[in-house]
Amino acid sequence: MYELDDSLKLFGGTANIDLTKEVCDYLGIIPGKMVNKAFSDGEIRVEIDENVRGRDTFILQSTCSPVNDNLMQLLIVTDALKRASARSITAVIPYYGYARQDRKVKPRVPISAKLVADLITVAGVDRVISIDLHAGQIQGYFNIPVDNLFAAPILLSYIRKHFEGNLSIISPDAGGVERARAFAKRLNASLAIIDKRREEPNVAMAMNIIGDIRGKTAIILDDMVDTGGTLVQAAEALIKNGAAQVYACCTHPVLSGDATKRIEGSPIETLLTTNTVPLNKKAAACSKMKVVSVAEILGEAIKRVYFSKSVSSLFV
Repeated sequence: MYELDDSLKLFGGTANIDLTKEVCDYLGIIPGKMVNKAFSDGEIRVEIDENVRGRDTFILQSTCSPVNDNLMQLLIVTDALKRASARSITAVIPYYGYARQDRKVKPRVPISAKLVADLITVAGVDRVISIDLHAGQIQGYFNIPVDNLFAAPILLSYIRKHFEGNLSIISPDAGGVERARAFAKRLNASLAIIDKRREEPNVAMAMNIIGDIRGKTAIILDDMVDTGGTLVQAAEALIKNGAAQVYACCTHPVLSGDATKRIEGSPIETLLTTNTVPLNKKAAACSKMKVVSVAEILGEAIKRVYFSKSVSSLFV
């Protein structure tokens, strides 16, 4: 791959400060200089502190908690770069908030994932890079290129190094079967599915298990963990049905509310996750958490976009 020069500028929002530094280290560049402050009433104030005229710029910012503040900061930084005559603006959004609201599940509800896509586009973003979008159709909500990367290679590498033998990959719901099947195939493991019913948002009930997990090491696979309710109920159901051990694996550790407390008190041995969302203080102190970094895959995607090279090989 070619050598980077100073015409590439990567600016990091406040959502992913450590991840921004890791990506810059991978690229061998210095993070772009930017002032992030707020007025006394909470209004976000941004100032780009270096020349970006004619430069290819990237903004790394997950729209995680506080979701609305981080989303607004992303939009304001985009506007600042556009008004500073940046040649191109790519939004690197490791975790895309509002992605769960991707369709109308009942009358008179918004499709918030589409609204956020419109906001990002209108603000002036030319391209989006994200990881494990909650729903693939979100790519179609944008009228600009979207690269949906996958954390699978990183997670699979860790599992291969630390697990062996009688593995079963568990999908916590019907929607995750395709993802779980892909993992099971690459690990030469069996596949099982948790049949659950969701009575209301953030409340889930694990029901039946489809597949044989007796005596096996079960690894529950999901794209995100929010309240932890689905994960914990699935783990308890697996143990009741004869699983020898239960582990969990996800890309986005949202971990809101009492999620960490639930996981600590659950049969889950370890929750393997990535740093698309920085762990909150409770989660960071939890001995069951294991974090692997997505800095390399993001850095490689940024480099390939910058040099107009194929990003397809990263979609595995």
